[in-house]
Amino acid sequence: MMLGAGQAFSADEITLQLKWVTQAQFAGYYVALEKGFYEEEGLDVTIKPGGPDIAPAQVLAGGGADVIVDWMPSALATREKGVPLVNIAQPYKSSGMMLTCLKENNVMSPEDFPGKTLGVWFYGNEYPFLSWMAHLGIPTDGGEDGVTVLKQGFNVDPLLQKQAACISTMTYNEYWQVVDAGISEDQLNTFKYEDEGVATLEDGLYVLEDDLKDPKFKEDMVKFVRASMKGWKWAEENPDEAAEIVLDYDDTGAQTEKHQKRMMREVAKLTAGSNGALDPADYQRTVEVLLGGGSDPVITKQPEGAYTLEITDAALSN
Repeated sequence: MMLGAGQAFSADEITLQLKWVTQAQFAGYYVALEKGFYEEEGLDVTIKPGGPDIAPAQVLAGGGADVIVDWMPSALATREKGVPLVNIAQPYKSSGMMLTCLKENNVMSPEDFPGKTLGVWFYGNEYPFLSWMAHLGIPTDGGEDGVTVLKQGFNVDPLLQKQAACISTMTYNEYWQVVDAGISEDQLNTFKYEDEGVATLEDGLYVLEDDLKDPKFKEDMVKFVRASMKGWKWAEENPDEAAEIVLDYDDTGAQTEKHQKRMMREVAKLTAGSNGALDPADYQRTVEVLLGGGSDPVITKQPEGAYTLEITDAALSN
């Protein structure tokens, strides 16, 4: 299926690079495309799915996209390394990240982590975990007093195959893959980053700082954010229909209706309360978690210019 809308010659072309594959995690953008919200703003939007070998920031820096979906820890680390990412909108208000453990592994609280093997996603997704361990004072290089970090693929196999006591999961995705594999919820313990006080902001919209110097680009981003948030609010109110729209755009055929509808209902809990504007308090909380990463923090200094409220302020004023 072609992921384009608004074929009028006057439409401004915008390419969005997703953080992961086509799924309800990104429903708001697909809804905005399908319902013509982008077209109404005079935008011709192309949505590029992500995957395990795709780093959104690299795609953006290489000119392969105009705007990307990324997690803030990864974006701030990338910015500190010299790629000037700027957050222009924050559709996700809450974090869906957690550790999921089998109760049989006797992990009832974070005090039980030492001596255990924990599955961790990398490629920028490890930053919240490493900061959490630093806050707990638990080394991540193994041993009785530390944890052994298993570089987890984007699946739940390490838990199912008893390779790890706990694995990284999202409330809307991998947790339910564990359940669907035949492990009942009462056999599991979960540690949500939100509950542990180390939550960091996840799916936000990022562009390159220099691009915002172009008034036309900034105007297009205002339109893009406005249409995207219209899509997100529609998806929150119509989760099953939103999931079906996502399925229509899944060219791989890998997604199932059951999983996508369940995912959309969980995602709606994370986008609830966001009008697209980044809450400076949420931003600062994320920064403080990342700065508090012990001897090897994710970022080493307070970022400057890492976000702008101009885009969402303008989008919300219309």
